[in-house]
Amino acid sequence: MSGALPAGYDPYAFAPFAVTVDLAVFTVRGGLLHVLLIRRGQEPYAGAWALPGGFVLPRESAETAARRELAEETGLSERVVAALHLEQLRTYSEPDRDPRMRVVSVAFTALVPDMPEPAAEGGGDAAQARWVPVAQAAGLAFDHGVILADARERIGSKLECTCLATAFCPPEFTLGELQSVYETVWDAALDRPNFRRKVLATPGFVEAVPGAARLTGGRGKPAALYRPGPATTLHPPLLRPEGTPR
Repeated sequence: MSGALPAGYDPYAFAPFAVTVDLAVFTVRGGLLHVLLIRRGQEPYAGAWALPGGFVLPRESAETAARRELAEETGLSERVVAALHLEQLRTYSEPDRDPRMRVVSVAFTALVPDMPEPAAEGGGDAAQARWVPVAQAAGLAFDHGVILADARERIGSKLECTCLATAFCPPEFTLGELQSVYETVWDAALDRPNFRRKVLATPGFVEAVPGAARLTGGRGKPAALYRPGPATTLHPPLLRPEGTPR
């Protein structure tokens, strides 16, 4: 089987279009779900907040472009960006989603533990980068509001059946900190004893750190510390409380 083009094939017979990447990167700060946004420094939508992202270059994959744009626009270190687990969310291809030309975007989402604010000045077409509470992330450029809503629903669903919640936590965490992740993402209060029982009964979800404990601000004894276990999926799933908005 040959990879040669058929005789008479015209690569310019179809209208050209661009491919971009957009990233919804989440963290939990101060009990609130935050998303990493950039303030656009160029038209279109100059001055508006948007998800980090940009055009895919001719000789790079979408994921490579996503990591490059994230580092360029937010000032996050290459080490941090390289370690991120990016999950492809979906493709956005409405014809008029970008006023410049026909643009198809591949969106990714990622979860990170709380970290300092990104560089004050972004790069490329980003004038600024900042962690913003998701509840305040309104009026985003392009169709980024839709992408953000889709990404939040995706991570909420993933928390039910995977061990993804530990990606929001530091390397060693308490069960209270893990519960806070679920409550923040789901916007729901969970019963503490029931949550603890389910987590510890799920094989491979978390592992106790021998001899480690952390004071949590109360008057009781220090809380035991845990780290992510080897499992990637939850059996049985850890379902959202009934009536929780989706």
